[in-house]
Amino acid sequence: MVSQGFSKIDGIYETHLPVANLKRSTAFYRDVLGLELAHEFPERGIVFFWVGEKNRGMLGLWQGMAGPLKMTLHFAFRMERSEVLSSLVKLKNKKIVPLDFNGEPVEEPVVIGWMPAVSVYFKDPDGHSIEFLNILDEEPDKNFGIQPYSQWVAKHK
Repeated sequence: MVSQGFSKIDGIYETHLPVANLKRSTAFYRDVLGLELAHEFPERGIVFFWVGEKNRGMLGLWQGMAGPLKMTLHFAFRMERSEVLSSLVKLKNKKIVPLDFNGEPVEEPVVIGWMPAVSVYFKDPDGHSIEFLNILDEEPDKNFGIQPYSQWVAKHK
């Protein structure tokens, strides 16, 4: 059965993350990932960043990860394929370990065949799973599973 939802929804405008140290996380997203600061509410412990063009997407960081069960979250930044492919070197230069879908260190991006998308994962200072992702032009290949990008290229020449 097809959902009778809102057909005009075309993306997610904002995502919010709880962080243990707002100053440290602000520096990570601003200085390491290069996001533009949109607004700060120091009295409330909140910082907002623009993601992509201003007014197209936003990330909010909220001070306060207290408690014995620290929840970590996941989200993906959409970017050009060339940026995803070059992100491993950039991440390593910033002392960030690039990861695969299962959280293991990698030397190249992976492809998720059913989408298909090329991806690189990494962790922010609070352990949240962050992904750089580009949807590929090729047809989905659900039998491909999740494998290194070089194997996708070799199979889809």
